[in-house]
Amino acid sequence: MKNENLAIYRDSKVKVGLGKFVLKADWKPAGDQPGAIKKLCDGLKSGMTRETLLGVTGSGKTFTVANVIANVQKPTLVIAHNKTLAAQLAQEYKHFFPNNAVHYFVSYYDYYQPEAYMPITDTYIEKDAQINVEIDRLRHASTQALLTRSDVIIVASVSCIYGLGSPEDYENENFKIEVGQEISRQDFLKKLVAIHFTRTNVDLLSGQFRAIGNTVEIMPTGEKTILIVTFSSGGGGKIESMLEVDPVSRQSIKDLSFYYLFPAKHFLTNKDKKREAVKSIRAELAGQLKKFKKEGNIIAADRLKRRTTYDLAMIDEVGYCSGIENYSRHLSRRDSGSAPDTLLSYFPHKEDGTPDFLTIIDESHVTVSQINGMYGGDQSRKKTLIDFGFRLPSALDNRPLKFEEFEKRVGPVIYTTATPSDFERGECVAPKGQIVEQIIRPTGLIDPEIVVHPITGDKSQIADFMEEVDKVVKKGFRAIATTLTKKMAEELSVYLKEKGIKAEYLHSDIKTMERIKILTEFRKGTFDCIVGVNLLREGLDLPEVSLIGILDADKEGFLRSETSLIQIIGRAARNVEGKVILYADHLTRSIDAAISETDRRRKIQLAYNKKHNITPKTIMKAINDITEQMQSEHSKAVNVLLDVDRSLFAKNPKALIKDKERQMNEAVKILDFETAAILRDEIKTLMEIGSREKLK
Repeated sequence: MKNENLAIYRDSKVKVGLGKFVLKADWKPAGDQPGAIKKLCDGLKSGMTRETLLGVTGSGKTFTVANVIANVQKPTLVIAHNKTLAAQLAQEYKHFFPNNAVHYFVSYYDYYQPEAYMPITDTYIEKDAQINVEIDRLRHASTQALLTRSDVIIVASVSCIYGLGSPEDYENENFKIEVGQEISRQDFLKKLVAIHFTRTNVDLLSGQFRAIGNTVEIMPTGEKTILIVTFSSGGGGKIESMLEVDPVSRQSIKDLSFYYLFPAKHFLTNKDKKREAVKSIRAELAGQLKKFKKEGNIIAADRLKRRTTYDLAMIDEVGYCSGIENYSRHLSRRDSGSAPDTLLSYFPHKEDGTPDFLTIIDESHVTVSQINGMYGGDQSRKKTLIDFGFRLPSALDNRPLKFEEFEKRVGPVIYTTATPSDFERGECVAPKGQIVEQIIRPTGLIDPEIVVHPITGDKSQIADFMEEVDKVVKKGFRAIATTLTKKMAEELSVYLKEKGIKAEYLHSDIKTMERIKILTEFRKGTFDCIVGVNLLREGLDLPEVSLIGILDADKEGFLRSETSLIQIIGRAARNVEGKVILYADHLTRSIDAAISETDRRRKIQLAYNKKHNITPKTIMKAINDITEQMQSEHSKAVNVLLDVDRSLFAKNPKALIKDKERQMNEAVKILDFETAAILRDEIKTLMEIGSREKLK
């Protein structure tokens, strides 16, 4: 049942004008944007549930989507395939909607080592995690905004499909405090503890409080300010005043007449639910012990009994235990196999239960696959734990959503990508949906010219590329070369240097922060040419690049597929003199398709520019060195891993490195390259430590 106080609060917000999205921008839609906005909005109004915005690189897809949000006036979930992209999108939407609630929701772990068991080596790995307090605050800010406002945009990573706790429990456990309220200081403190706030005598963090005399200082979840509640003196039971202050300067921000305090945790269980959950867990334990004993698996039975009995004692006494999320099905009284509550559950729904919000899946050709892959990997790991007595079968219900469950829990979806996959094309068919093209750039820039040069002949592809690089450098521009392997990238960069071309290579063995440094220097002109493999395929905004050479373009495969080629070609679309050379001795199906699609787009773009008398200009973009900021985040994550794993490494170096490599490979499989890069750097450091130890 919805909290009545919050319903009134939410309605009041709407009445004072905080319920509407108001788009702020210094420019108006241009190029294909007005038509794309209209088509997408008309599609949503006509009942379409799946639409794709096929937007070429540099066409302003985010601005188009922002206009759609402002038009349809629905709470919106934006899903990106990694934390970095999500953070970038959140900043963009905050710029477009400065007076609305734009929040960032990603995994709150700086470090996460899931519980696992490897039967071959009889190795049990206990769950270990390092929670980022600031990200946890942002997660709470997201859910609180969804429960109290209608003008909400949540930009999330795929962590939004993982279990989060019941929104009903979270909403119902909040309590309203107001000046003049009859409540004793002692009862107030008990209420804080009941909703999982913790007491401290040092600096306040989100979800903590401290009591000093007649005042209680609280850092509410989701906030960066301190709430000071003052009680009447002389033993009275009344709130005399409430003040919001800055935690550093202690300067007053504003006096408050009332405040809604939300729980400090998303997973909540009241006494009645806890009692029923304990009974249900005991019943499941009895059934699983009977099964193990019947199979003669005495070791697994003993292991399960000891562990579960201990967890039950902790839940009964303190309401919590390590790994309590594995009992979430019992605590939330869900049926076996049922889907968990996730962030999607916090979004508004109609009376019949259908979702009443808009979902944007950014870079859908990558993100959809990532969402689809989460469930399988999670289940495989947990099944092993269950089979060997480390967990009850109900642990399987602590999981991410299946893809079909995800699709049922979202309303209308807009996929955004420059290269729709077969999935988007299959989903977005009338009358269910449509593909809306946004090919005209507001800048008037056209897709780059594509030419095919032979790999072999009078000149090798390397010699030919060097001549082309020399031409663009003289004009003050830069060049990119893509190879098939890391070794080729390294060797080519060395060769180019020897021939007088300022070059540097870029591939996955280069640390994340070093890659950012190289790209920043590249834009500044320290290097004239960057040689890379697949990392140059997506996400690079380099307007100085006027030439891309795709070496061995006729070697059909993932790196030379139609999608990959189009994505690479798009990297030259920010420069008015953009040109792409495909080095090939024969035309593959992918080359034909990429050239055909690029030519189709160029014809439309050129015709538009001619009709509207537009002269394209190269994008002028400030060179912002974000190395320091990114360095601290990446290095912090790696260092946290090292601190946690040093003791394990000392005991069994080979086993730990093998497991870390397994985690890294799993991250790559689901396209979580950010996590994979962190694990890669940790493995490298651990191996260096091992080598030094051997030399001693």
